[in-house]
Amino acid sequence: MKRSGIDFVISWLDGDDAAWRREMSGYLTGNKAEANEQRFRNWGNLKYWFRGVEKYAPWVGRIHFVTCGHLPKWLNTSHPKLHIVRHEDYIPKEYLPTFNPCTIEWNMHRIPGLSEKFVYFNDDFFLTGFVRPDDFFCGGLPCDMLAFQPVVANPKDPVMSYIYLNNTLLLSKHFRKRENVLKQPGNYFKAGYPPLYFFYNLLELAFPLYTGFYTVHGPSSFLKTSFENLWEKERELLHETCGHRFRNKEDVNQYAVREWQKLSGNFKAKNITARFRYFNVQTDNRKLVQTLLKRKADMICINDTSDPIDFLYAKRQILWAFEQVLPDKCSFESD
Repeated sequence: MKRSGIDFVISWLDGDDAAWRREMSGYLTGNKAEANEQRFRNWGNLKYWFRGVEKYAPWVGRIHFVTCGHLPKWLNTSHPKLHIVRHEDYIPKEYLPTFNPCTIEWNMHRIPGLSEKFVYFNDDFFLTGFVRPDDFFCGGLPCDMLAFQPVVANPKDPVMSYIYLNNTLLLSKHFRKRENVLKQPGNYFKAGYPPLYFFYNLLELAFPLYTGFYTVHGPSSFLKTSFENLWEKERELLHETCGHRFRNKEDVNQYAVREWQKLSGNFKAKNITARFRYFNVQTDNRKLVQTLLKRKADMICINDTSDPIDFLYAKRQILWAFEQVLPDKCSFESD
C-alpha cells in the first residue's frame, strides 16, 4: 500500500526495567508524587499497539519509537518502517536524563527524519479498527475539535491541573477569546461536533477571558512546524519546562501545541471523538472488554489512574480481550 506521508510517534517506558528504576530513584528528591507506581507500571500490551497499526493503518509512513534506551525483547528492530529513537538522539543534552513526559514531547520536532505531518500516541492509545489518513489530516491540516472547557481542580492529580492552567495562560498571551471566535465561528460551531461542545462554547462566550480548553486525550495530529513556531515564540518557558527532571506544576505540555494549531485556524474541524472511546482502568473492565470484542470503537485510550485496583486481575482481563481481537503476530514482532 502507498504510504501517506504521515508518520506515527509513540513514546514508551518499561517500568519493569530495574536499571531505569534505580536511575529514576536517584533523582526523586522532592518529587515523590512522580514515583507513583501507576505512572510507569507495565501493562504488557505494547505488541497489540503494533498489531493494531499494521492491521488498521498500513498506510503509515514511519513509526518513530521513542524510548529512554530499553526495548521490548520481542520487537523486530530491523523492520523497514521502524525508527528506534532514544532520548539522546533528539533531546538536547542539557535536559537529560529526563523523567518528564513534557520534555519528551516538547522536543518531538527534533526527531531525525520525522515528517511534517505526524500523529503522536501515548503508549495507552490503541487502534482497534480501520483508520484512514483523512481521520488525522485533511488538506494537509491536522483534524481536531475546537472547544472551551474550564480548567478543573483535580486533587488526585494536582500537577496536571496546574499544567492545564499554564497552557491556557500561554495561549492567552497570543490570542483574544471573543476575537478568535468571531474570526473562525465555523470551527467553534461545526456541524457534527458533539452537542456538549456547542453548549460549552456558547456558555463560555459570557466570559471575556479564556478559562481552559477541551483537548481529547487520544491520538494527536501535529504539524512539525507548530512545535518550531512555539519554540521560537516561547523559548524561555519551554526551556524551563524541559529543565525539570519530572513533571512540575510550572510546566506546559504538548496540549498547548494542539490548541495553538486550532486557535491559529491551522486545522480541519472534525468530530474526532465519533470513533474514539476513553476508559479509566478499574479492577473490573467489562465495558472496555465489550468495546474491544464488539468493535465499538476504532481508537481507544486505556488510562491508568491513581485509584486503587487489583492490577494483576485488570491486566489479565485486558490482555485477554486484546488477544481475542488481535491474535495474529505482526511483522513488528521478531521470530
